[in-house]
Amino acid sequence: MRVLAIENFVGTPPGIVGDALRDAGADVDLRRAWQGEGVPENPAGYDGLVVLGGEQSALDDAEYPALPKIAALTRAFTAADKAVLGICLGAQLVARGAGAQNILGRPVEFGWHEVRPTAAGRRDPLIAALGDGTPVFHWHLDTFTLPAGAVHLAESGQTALQAFRLGRATYGIQFHFEADRALVEKWSADFAPVIATYAPEWQRRLPAESARHAAAADAAGAAIARAWVGLLR
Repeated sequence: MRVLAIENFVGTPPGIVGDALRDAGADVDLRRAWQGEGVPENPAGYDGLVVLGGEQSALDDAEYPALPKIAALTRAFTAADKAVLGICLGAQLVARGAGAQNILGRPVEFGWHEVRPTAAGRRDPLIAALGDGTPVFHWHLDTFTLPAGAVHLAESGQTALQAFRLGRATYGIQFHFEADRALVEKWSADFAPVIATYAPEWQRRLPAESARHAAAADAAGAAIARAWVGLLR
């Protein structure tokens, strides 16, 4: 199987999703759009699409001209019944591609916080991994409206739309289930000045937060990633 993965920002690898794809023997074509690497015009030659996160908004076309192309590509993969996985900014681009509204500039949701599945989410092959609720890592401001025809799958205390599914295998997931403990710790070091502007005590809190939540978050993330890979065909 061949999967297109699009990185939208420095230091945002596929993480747990990349592990699941490697374990399944997938051929991953990684495009670093933030470095100007082009993205394909259509899904030909691919079985699935992963769109990762970034600090930009889903509407920041002037600074990041690849964004409308990526949004259109998620729509094309969906129309072709090929699996799509959008994470954080990627979820916002899936929503944009499906005609939903992007809502910008909300208060930041950061750190490990519980996400709860909806009734539909409990029956979903990916989101059922959250059980009755699991702490997962968040780092976002923006959100979106539910695309027409989509199924609402998960919510958190701060963000009503944490996950949705379109059709058989297109997922928009706002939370960073792909970020395991090691990646969260790397982000915490690499982006410390940014984080300090809205979570000034994060570096002090990180060891205890990680000990309390990371194992459950990593296990749920791995289950979600494996389930999505299982939808590739």
